[in-house]
Amino acid sequence: MGKIHLTNIKVFAYHGCLVEESKIGSDYLVNLTVEGDLSLSAKTDNLNDTIDYVHLNRVVKEEMKEPSHLLETVAERILTRIFEELIIVQSATVSVSKVNPPIGGDVAMVTVERTKRRS
Repeated sequence: MGKIHLTNIKVFAYHGCLVEESKIGSDYLVNLTVEGDLSLSAKTDNLNDTIDYVHLNRVVKEEMKEPSHLLETVAERILTRIFEELIIVQSATVSVSKVNPPIGGDVAMVTVERTKRRS
């Protein structure tokens, strides 16, 4: 087994329950860790035998474009696509962070994290 981490994927998106959030948007940071059997790719040095992190990054960016009220919903969509499209992935954890959330205080970011395992 092995893990691949994508750290601090920067995205501008339109998530939130407030009307203003859907109009002006916010900055987001997404972190993703996937786990799968990387032993074959370690031997073959072939991209087709591993978990393609370019594909993972594309999934994150595409799902972040779709506005949602809740970060939990965005995280679930990301995980669902990863498991549908990358059969080698056995488990994945995604965290979606809204930078400078409009919550009436000095908060750097709010983060939702979800984990899924292939059954």
